[in-house]
Amino acid sequence: MRLPTSRRSFLKASLLTTLAFLHPGKALANFSTEKQPSGRLNLYNIHTGEKINTTYRDPDGQYNTQAINELNWLLRCHYTDEQHPIDLQTLDFLDLVNTRLGCNNEIHVISGYRSPEYNNRLIRQGHKVAKHSLHLEGRAIDIRIPGTALSALQRTALSLRIGGVGYYPSGDFVHIDSGAFRTW
Repeated sequence: MRLPTSRRSFLKASLLTTLAFLHPGKALANFSTEKQPSGRLNLYNIHTGEKINTTYRDPDGQYNTQAINELNWLLRCHYTDEQHPIDLQTLDFLDLVNTRLGCNNEIHVISGYRSPEYNNRLIRQGHKVAKHSLHLEGRAIDIRIPGTALSALQRTALSLRIGGVGYYPSGDFVHIDSGAFRTW
């Protein structure tokens, strides 16, 4: 695993992650008992080639600080290497989708956190990205799962009725986020 590019970005990410742990039950507040995440994620970042297969939370809902920091690094902006804490509800949403699809699938990450610089670059290039995207807050992830139909991935995410679900068949990915439930 590569280390963060600057001490400042590492300290910022570590501090924000630590603050999230002061309220460990908060991320699970929106999940009913039949909708509990497994606590495991197996991710592959298509831009950096990095992989992680980790247990990021235990069955009691306690988050593993080291695993969360490693996930934050893997889900950083691949364009600037800027790291930002990924919202725990977003990770749990992703985990639930994967659990419903059979657990331990290798999830291909197209985009996790997106720096303002990279988001603005995409807008200038004519990509249809939101100016105030939840990617900028670490609250969105664009994914696909090899061997799983994109439409099945979308249906599964929608069935949970947890956050935003965007369907992008031309880009071969589904967007999920921890915002209000909505679809496009």
